[in-house]
Amino acid sequence: MNAQEVVVNPSVTETTLTRSALRAIFSMRLRTWPDGSLIKVFVLSDNSPLHVQFSKKVLNIFPYQLRRTWDRLVYSGTGQAPTEVNSIKEMCNKVASTPGAIGYLPEKKIDAHVRKVKVVQVK
Repeated sequence: MNAQEVVVNPSVTETTLTRSALRAIFSMRLRTWPDGSLIKVFVLSDNSPLHVQFSKKVLNIFPYQLRRTWDRLVYSGTGQAPTEVNSIKEMCNKVASTPGAIGYLPEKKIDAHVRKVKVVQVK
């Protein structure tokens, strides 16, 4: 499996995100960008190889832990799970067409309609 990158809709002004901010976004705890616009999170299914790799390598969390967090939000009525897409192509299309969107793609699938965000470590 090749490297996966965090991608955002071109409307998102952030160019870098810390790993902890990314984890907060994908665990649905952080719901707005610094400019106040809503974050729309897109993910692949739990058993997708790209989702598993993204969860472990980029977020440093197991996919089942993410799922448990989302389920807790949904069942407690305090939040919602991210929008699940069925394919890498759909991920690209949804992130490209949804203002405030964030997702992940294999590096070779990134096109001009989405923007890559650099993930930085906080020292």
